[in-house]
Amino acid sequence: MYGPRLDDDRRGVAMRIGVIGSGHVGGNLTRRLSAVGHEVTVANSRGPQTLRALGGETGAETGTVEDAIQRSDLVVVAVPLMAVPDLPSELVAGKIVVDADNYYPDRDGDIPELMDGKASSRWTAEHFPGARVVKAFNTIAAQHLLESGSPPGAAGRIALPVAGDDPDAKRVVMDLVDEIGFDPVDGGGLDDSWRQEPGTPIYLADRDADGVRKGLVEARR
Repeated sequence: MYGPRLDDDRRGVAMRIGVIGSGHVGGNLTRRLSAVGHEVTVANSRGPQTLRALGGETGAETGTVEDAIQRSDLVVVAVPLMAVPDLPSELVAGKIVVDADNYYPDRDGDIPELMDGKASSRWTAEHFPGARVVKAFNTIAAQHLLESGSPPGAAGRIALPVAGDDPDAKRVVMDLVDEIGFDPVDGGGLDDSWRQEPGTPIYLADRDADGVRKGLVEARR
């Protein structure tokens, strides 16, 4: 697994990151972001007492959802999509919110806007007015997120698309992708992020950067 801790020159740019969700994706993002030196607070719907093992393993702080948001400059949302409307949207105003979710109708139920073709990250952004929403980390299997990172320039380095409307927020997230061992690829704006949703050529495909760019172009609804 690639991902040494930040060296002394990089520690000055360590971020305060909240991870909401401690399932496969949220748990492994907690592991990877903590390993490269970021100050992570992880939360879930069941309460911090259920996160002691993850906190002990990673050194991440544990807390409530409100704690994770308020302690952080950037918040990763890795919960079932149907739970997004229950999150405290007023607390994320002004923050970067990384949408790592996918819409699975069998799990999340019928969401009319998404069934009509709206990108799920646009739907999420509408629930977080004032936040700078960026779509990332949703195209890779959770185990590969943990184990398959590699150094910059490595042959076949897996690439992850990053979509968002705010260029500065998108750049911050692209840097995080690179830090944990993957090549970031600009996926366009939030309305383009359907190109990286389940069922598209790049979903769970572990392509390199050229392959991801090609797959984004080839995606069809």
